[in-house]
Amino acid sequence: MNAYSDLSMKSEDVLRVELEEFRREHRDLDEAIRALQLNATADQLTLQRLKKKKLYLRDIIARIEDRLYPDIIA
Repeated sequence: MNAYSDLSMKSEDVLRVELEEFRREHRDLDEAIRALQLNATADQLTLQRLKKKKLYLRDIIARIEDRLYPDIIA
């Protein structure tokens, strides 16, 4: 996943589609993390990796949202 590097080269339509994909993946990871946390014998390494990936996705989502919806100070 190298979504950071080429955001400026993508059209708004492509960014919107990718944004929805990243949001869906972020939600899926959230559900997987919750399910693992309920399991008393959850693998902590797997849990940490999922959390790290979720944070990475959150950063990508924020960058895409900033590109699509810039803060315009009038």
